[in-house]
Amino acid sequence: MENYNMTLTHFSAGEVINTTNGTMTEGSITNADALSPEMKTFYDKTLITLAGANLIHEQFGQKRPVPGGSGKTVEFRRFSRLPKALKPITEGITPAGNKLSVSAVSCTVDQYGDYIEQTDMLELTAVDNTIVEATKELASQAGLTLDTIVRNEITGGTNVIYAPKVKNGVETEVLSRADITKDCRLRVKDVFKAAAELKAVNAPKIDGSYVAVIHPYVAFDLMQEAGDKWLSIAKYVNPENILKGEIGTLGGVRFVESTEAKIFGPAEISNGISRMTVKTAASSSKTVTVNEDMGVFTFSSPVPVYALGEENTVVSVNGNTVTLGTAVTLNAGDIICGKGGGKDGSAVFSTLFLGENAYGVTDIEGGGLQHIVKPRGYGNDPLNQRSSIGWKATKVAKRLLEEYIIRVESGSEFSASAEEN
Repeated sequence: MENYNMTLTHFSAGEVINTTNGTMTEGSITNADALSPEMKTFYDKTLITLAGANLIHEQFGQKRPVPGGSGKTVEFRRFSRLPKALKPITEGITPAGNKLSVSAVSCTVDQYGDYIEQTDMLELTAVDNTIVEATKELASQAGLTLDTIVRNEITGGTNVIYAPKVKNGVETEVLSRADITKDCRLRVKDVFKAAAELKAVNAPKIDGSYVAVIHPYVAFDLMQEAGDKWLSIAKYVNPENILKGEIGTLGGVRFVESTEAKIFGPAEISNGISRMTVKTAASSSKTVTVNEDMGVFTFSSPVPVYALGEENTVVSVNGNTVTLGTAVTLNAGDIICGKGGGKDGSAVFSTLFLGENAYGVTDIEGGGLQHIVKPRGYGNDPLNQRSSIGWKATKVAKRLLEEYIIRVESGSEFSASAEEN
């Protein structure tokens, strides 16, 4: 992120952001009261365009407008397939026919938003256009927020494939997320398997292909393994049809890369730390010395952890001394980690394979995402000292056809250090 020479008060988090040593642009807006309708339209379009760049997960959903004037409920419709008509028609007799079976999937929209307030002195003295720069930061925040809402919904699907563990040429089946390690990497074989499962349920393709949303770390592993089988976008015959975030194709699946692809990491234990490395060997002891300084904290209820792959709890921490709920025998270098990823502390990566109409989302256009600029003097501001820039969005996402979403969970070369997102 670029740095800008300005001070912004971020009221939702109660923080003051001081940024310096940035590259300045000429000109400034010193009178927020004077925003013309044309300028407001420009800023509105700017916010939606910049926010849209982060909406990787949203782009494959069935779009619905925000239900203006008709309540807070959005209804998606799902049609069941007609059975095969294998009974011969009798000459001269009209058959009974059939009826479409329609089921409605309803969900309630919620609002999200944030704003930045700036002072008249900032507007007066700033060298750069603070409204534009604040809009850039807010747009990034809005895009990541809305993308995460969609991602969390579709990542919660019921169809899961666990990448097997492959070490020294030996393949071992993995049956749960907790058993995934860095040796459980996404392979070409897994891609073909996921595509085959989508084909088996007749999931319609998206512009002729299935689509997978993949994290850059997992994409790195897959491309290394795929070699010449991987078709980079640089070799596409029709590069003008590239999807947002697309990086290549393998096995009839188009891969879209996003740093926001879901990572299931170990949960925080204390003071922002989710993994601890044993410093001194412990023999049948509840007290363990670790390398990390955890601060001083006694938990109101024990925090669940894995200690050398076995379930345990952390009762309290004091600097680099950890008290566990059950006595353990550990060696120096062993890992204690929060639960959520692999038992050995590995982060687990989700790659989503999608068919068309697998899920629905409300559209950011048509009021789904608004850019709001308030001039100085609004609200309780008798001396015209404050103006604000913000965004507000109405959003919901819903899985419609579980069988059209397959989540492949895998490890990566980077599993030891990646954190949950």
